[in-house]
Amino acid sequence: MEEFSGEEGSFNSEEASNSVKECIQSIIGEESYRQDTVNQWTAKIVEQALTLLVKQTKSYKYIVSCAVMQKSGAGLHTANSCYWDTVTDGSCTVKWENRTMYCVVSVFAVALTP
Repeated sequence: MEEFSGEEGSFNSEEASNSVKECIQSIIGEESYRQDTVNQWTAKIVEQALTLLVKQTKSYKYIVSCAVMQKSGAGLHTANSCYWDTVTDGSCTVKWENRTMYCVVSVFAVALTP
């Protein structure tokens, strides 16, 4: 996870991660895994995360993905790779869990050029 918060106008992964964690906690919290609700949860998480990221009023295009998986002893592996300007662009991945499920949210921020 890279963070470029030292430069003005650069992506701050810590700030983005905190926003995403707030979204997950407010939407899923201590709910128990329910297959019939997962689509609603994931849609709400990505929509709310995008709203909070855009409110930071930084010139970025954001891409947010979310996966929710029931805790069942199965493995889950994810990977991301990007080819971009490492000075201004950035990403973060938030891994969250409660007693019945895992949630993994990835945020990609691509700086808009003037």
